[in-house]
Amino acid sequence: MPPALQAALLGIVQGVTEFLPVSSTAHLLIAGRLIGFEDPGGVFTVMIQLGSIVAVVWLYRDTIVKVVGGLPTSPEARRFAVMLAVALLPALVAGAALSGFVTRVLYNTLAVSAVTFVLGGIVILIVERYRPRVTVQHVDATPVGKAFGIGVCQALAIVPGVSRSGATIIGSLALGLDRAVATEFSFFLAMPTLTAAFANSLWRVRHDITTAQATNIAIGFVMAFISSAIVIKPFLNYVRRSGFQAFAWYRIVSGVALLAALGAGWGR
Repeated sequence: MPPALQAALLGIVQGVTEFLPVSSTAHLLIAGRLIGFEDPGGVFTVMIQLGSIVAVVWLYRDTIVKVVGGLPTSPEARRFAVMLAVALLPALVAGAALSGFVTRVLYNTLAVSAVTFVLGGIVILIVERYRPRVTVQHVDATPVGKAFGIGVCQALAIVPGVSRSGATIIGSLALGLDRAVATEFSFFLAMPTLTAAFANSLWRVRHDITTAQATNIAIGFVMAFISSAIVIKPFLNYVRRSGFQAFAWYRIVSGVALLAALGAGWGR
């Protein structure tokens, strides 16, 4: 399969899975292994996530313009910005401390993704069943303390298979956010988080990236943007109606299947 087609397919995988609680990184690693895509250091995997972020920025552009434009004069806008900054902090610390180890070691160990798939699915089922009473029904009303707690949950997603969106959404539910609010909080928090991850990867490879890699990243970026833009709104509508149990069972079944495949010798 031509590298450009591989990059396009992986871009679609990224866009479809980024905002679902199923781990886009793990799906990219597995899909890349299946089609024989080479991604030294996980650079492609991290950098095409920016396509998904641009899709969120586009879909929520009115809110973003309102917040950014209101920073000089609006206490509500400043509070929203502080809320996201506080939630972002744990991921920045985790990324600075562990990103090298994660991309060198964990990205090449699919068993880690398999185990976290299963554990994450179990956690989703538990939180959906026993989550506390809803106390936050609007994103901009999220208390700063709860925002920090959600950020700590997001930091756990540095491990492949945990799922950044899954960790933030389930952490939000456990802290009393409404399902739709938890999902939108995850969308907004994704913007600075994945932009920072993109910038870090770009800085690391700034002298080494080849024309072929840049082309693949550009293709993956475009496909991730398109597929994310298509998926986001239907996903939000679905969780309003049905919750996250289906994704939990998908994670558990996929994790068990991956463990069985690895045990049978696949991927060696």
